[in-house]
Amino acid sequence: MAHQRLRRFNTKDTYPEQNLDNDLCQVVVARGTMVFVRGQVGQDLVSRDSVAIGDAAGQTEQAMANIKELLEEAGSSLDHICKITIYITDPRYREAVYRTVGRWLKGVFPVSTGLVIQALARPEWLVEVDVIAVIPDEG
Repeated sequence: MAHQRLRRFNTKDTYPEQNLDNDLCQVVVARGTMVFVRGQVGQDLVSRDSVAIGDAAGQTEQAMANIKELLEEAGSSLDHICKITIYITDPRYREAVYRTVGRWLKGVFPVSTGLVIQALARPEWLVEVDVIAVIPDEG
């Protein structure tokens, strides 16, 4: 395995009162070249149109698709995400957003930080996802 992921857990155990299923860990020791992905929102990378207006899960789906595409362009992949930060504008979006992220990152076990913030750069954006990944060393 390219990275050492310590103290793995699943949010089903940590937050039993919530309908979440995210594989996370407390520490990632990464080997390789770091990749910093700009925070992604519900915006199409080509047209720059906002998508899924009013739908936090839909915006998260677009953000994660963008992240996958950008990491692959950089020579990395979702499997090599070490740190994810999720910004939401309303705590009620948490379950829908985290369920969506959990599907995209099943089995990855990144470290994660979640924040509820007052607003994002555009009023129609409800969620922003920021990741740090690596391009693993060969061998």
